[in-house]
Order: sequence, then structure tokens, then C-alpha cells
Amino acid sequence: QVQLVESGGGLVQAGGSLRLSCAGSGRTLSSYTMGWFRQAPGKQREFVAVIASGGYTNYAGSVKGRFTISRDNAKNTVFLQMNSLKPEDTAVYYCAASTPISTTFDYWGQGTQVTVSS
Repeated sequence: QVQLVESGGGLVQAGGSLRLSCAGSGRTLSSYTMGWFRQAPGKQREFVAVIASGGYTNYAGSVKGRFTISRDNAKNTVFLQMNSLKPEDTAVYYCAASTPISTTFDYWGQGTQVTVSS
């Protein structure tokens, strides 16, 4: 029903920036809560940021003040602006969508690799 494709990952030096994109297809994402998660090697997937359909946002403490989640409904796309990157930010980053009647994230992208060198 909903397909999510992340892009924008890559290799950057500590202190640098990246902007990740999550493009949706199949259905409009405008009424969905959208989130970003990440998973480092050997670790569990962890929450990074979320944005509700009304625009409210929340962030993990580890990224607050450095990352910004946003959305462009006209483009059916969600973004994650990552600034002041640290080596501990290295992970596969996943985009996810939650429908208005769900308490969990129902759709997930394939992930995009972010590597931060020291």
C-alpha cells in the first residue's frame, strides 16, 4: 500500500551535515505520523525523531538540538536534517509511517547508511 524509499546517506566527517529524504508512494502521507529510526551494527533499532500530521515534533535526547525532522506534503516526502554529526551517529537510518488509527509504525523503508568518521 505504502512504499517508503530513503536517500541521502553517505560518508561524512565528524562535525559535518547530511539531509536524509524519505519519499512515499502508493498513498498520500499527509495524515500519517512519520518517524526516523536508526540501527547501528550489533545494536537494537532506536528512535530518532517523529513528526505528527499537524507538525508537532519530538526527538531522542541524543540528537536533540542537532537533528531536525520536517515534511513536505506536496512532495509526499519527509526529511531529516542532521548537523554536527558524531561518530556515534553512524547507523542505518530508516523512515517509517504510522496510519491515523495505529499506535505503531506500519510501513518501513529499506534504510540508508550514514557513516561518520572521526
